Amino acid sequence: MKHSTPEFAHIAAHGTVLRCQVGSGVHGLALPGQGDRDEMGICVEPPEYVIGLRTFEQYIHRTRPEHTRSGSGDLDLTVYSLRKWMRLALDGNPTVLLPLFAPDHELTDTNDIGHDLRANTHRIVSRRTGERFLGYLRAQRDRMADLRGGRHTNRPELVAEHGFDTKYAYHMVRLGLQGVELMETGRLTLPLPEPDRTWLMDLRRGRRTRDEALERTSELEERLLALCRTSPLPAEPDRAWADRWLVEAYRRSWDRNRAGHNGTRRDPAPKGG
Repeated sequence: MKHSTPEFAHIAAHGTVLRCQVGSGVHGLALPGQGDRDEMGICVEPPEYVIGLRTFEQYIHRTRPEHTRSGSGDLDLTVYSLRKWMRLALDGNPTVLLPLFAPDHELTDTNDIGHDLRANTHRIVSRRTGERFLGYLRAQRDRMADLRGGRHTNRPELVAEHGFDTKYAYHMVRLGLQGVELMETGRLTLPLPEPDRTWLMDLRRGRRTRDEALERTSELEERLLALCRTSPLPAEPDRAWADRWLVEAYRRSWDRNRAGHNGTRRDPAPKGG
């Protein structure tokens, strides 16, 4: 994979400002003894990758080979450049926002820039974020209801056991629950609070039906649609702040590295996950 080169691994290892778990574990929805570990990092790439001819947008590490599904104990890690991460976050991408809300004990690698980023979450999240949640929610619901083309499952064993992909279904409902919370409060509670966590775990285990999942999703869609108009969050993120903050963050990181104060970073993909 072009994003998994030793060159990119080095950049990720020595430039990371924030890294945490972002998969089912951080949502509190992992099944005991099952599943891989998904992590996301954010790093500051060297100046030659910003103002020179070379480029760096992300580093990807997977324990398993490409196109092979991860299993128990495997690690799936993506480390974004700070600039790319910020572009995605300002646009409201639900997945990349998780490092802003992960509990402190889930932070596996962070520094002052990462902490400062988390402290400015209110400048990044906006009603635009709700619109992105809504778009993803509708797309997943339509695929689950067979109203839209495209594959919505790669888990035939779940379909064989329960009649539908229960993991896809619980992710769909989770997206709606978190979109509503984010538009109402500007925050995400991780792991998910009760009683929603138990409801989602029941869905994942096949104790609720596909129709129940679709009905719950439709209810959440209606709430989220209304909140995209009435949420107390700003209509748009503070892009002017983001521009100034990025410049300062990159300068601070580069100055630190030139002074030899970058410290010792851990391997971005430790063996054993």
